[in-house]
Amino acid sequence: MKAETNARSSYSNLIYTALIIMAVVVALSFPGLFTQVGDFPLKKLIVPLLQIIMLGMGTTMAIKDFEGVIQQPKAVFIGVSCHFLIMPLLGYTLANVFKFPPEIAAGVVLIGCSPSGLASNVMCFIAKANVPLSITVTTLSTLLAPFLMPALMKLLAGEFIEISFLKMMIEIMEIVILPVIVGLILNRIFHKSAVIINRVMPLISMGGIVLIVAIITAAGRDSLLTVGWTLALCVLIHNLTGFTLGYWSARLFGMDEQSSRTVAIEVGLQNGGLASGIAVQMGKVATVGLAPALFGPIMNTTGSLLATYWSQNPPKEIAPQATPAVKTQDV
Repeated sequence: MKAETNARSSYSNLIYTALIIMAVVVALSFPGLFTQVGDFPLKKLIVPLLQIIMLGMGTTMAIKDFEGVIQQPKAVFIGVSCHFLIMPLLGYTLANVFKFPPEIAAGVVLIGCSPSGLASNVMCFIAKANVPLSITVTTLSTLLAPFLMPALMKLLAGEFIEISFLKMMIEIMEIVILPVIVGLILNRIFHKSAVIINRVMPLISMGGIVLIVAIITAAGRDSLLTVGWTLALCVLIHNLTGFTLGYWSARLFGMDEQSSRTVAIEVGLQNGGLASGIAVQMGKVATVGLAPALFGPIMNTTGSLLATYWSQNPPKEIAPQATPAVKTQDV
């Protein structure tokens, strides 16, 4: 039964990745389909779509998701700290090494400063990693995002573009925290319908992210055709180095193999949707939004390959853990 569920999650993730890649190709070939409908610019859909996705995240959350902070405080602290140290610094370093134009460079830093994405929970499940730890780290990094993202962007991306800490904090609160809180309340009120909600929301989330990637790709087509392959290489290095440094940092702090794999996945996978939403709010979706748009398909491809490899080579000793409800929205 577990093998069947594992295979289903892996299969769904591959379909999702294929849809994102297809969206990028179609948007590059026919940008007009995703830029405007009549007098309505489609980029205005990005933030509402993200809010719906985060609402879905809230409906899958419960107080028990925070039990990991009490049960595994050291592991959670290491996971969240590695995520918000490794990826932002990598983003800043790569942006300077590749010498991108300022707004493109800011986008590389932005995706590095984002919290971990919900895709990490699915990847950890497939990889037979520590899923409760993954869920806790994802949840905590998401809740810390309104404070850490603006601070890190101000510190690391301030030399590329102007960053307003307060404005960005409020925007992240609107995109993330408020929808999550509403989702938590809905989950509490309509608990008996939670199973139905949890089946529908992943599909809505997948469709929403695919549409967001297409809109951003179409909006930034000219810039993407200029720096596309170089930016894709930069994003790939960012992602793979995140996996590597996350894993070995966890090992350095004495974490077991299973939890180290979890930290690697949590560090390497980012919430590209949130980064895209911030780029929209900044009015720079065609430039700052490009790195987040590319990071999604790349991280899902590499993450799927890594998770599948680890699933076939499970840790010799797997710590006992409860089987949680894995959140399957990919953000």
